Amino acid sequence: MKLALKLVAVVIVALIIGAGSALLFIRGAGLGGDVAVGPWQTSLVIGSSQADPYTRAQIAVAGLLALNRAETVYFTASHDDAGDKLRSDCTYKMAGSDPPARWWSVTLYGADHYLVPNPLDRYSYGGDTVAREADGSFVIVVGPEETNGNWIPTGGRTGDTFSLTLRLYNPEPEAARDPSGVVLPHIAKEACRT
Repeated sequence: MKLALKLVAVVIVALIIGAGSALLFIRGAGLGGDVAVGPWQTSLVIGSSQADPYTRAQIAVAGLLALNRAETVYFTASHDDAGDKLRSDCTYKMAGSDPPARWWSVTLYGADHYLVPNPLDRYSYGGDTVAREADGSFVIVVGPEETNGNWIPTGGRTGDTFSLTLRLYNPEPEAARDPSGVVLPHIAKEACRT
């Protein structure tokens, strides 16, 4: 009887540790991947039948309602060009030109993978809503202080982090096949609150 109770206790502890570590991995990993383009990351298996169970679970948590790879390529940045984590109390300049897709959008998400509340209800820009520079490129300021032009609020709380998700809808075939060759916007830190 004593041996059976010990076995049951060991199994329960193993299940708790296994489920807990899997949950921490799934919730903490976000939508990074094995392909990097500057600060942006993607995975060749996201949205495909080759995705392993952990990747599918990550998408279910962090990429709610994600489309399959044939329709959309997702890039996520949780760091700037210098490799520093994106912080809500810092201001960043994201500059680039249209990526190779029929339509694109970039959206800011908090560490919990949800939109960050802000009084303007502004969470993203897309190819048809972003204000352009004279040469057709764009600059989006991401930070706690309101600015003129394209601005996505971060919330500004010290210690909070966020990520940016860039979606390429109906990407050009080469971009879908080899996303490592796509030219994506730079993310440069401008300043942080002290």
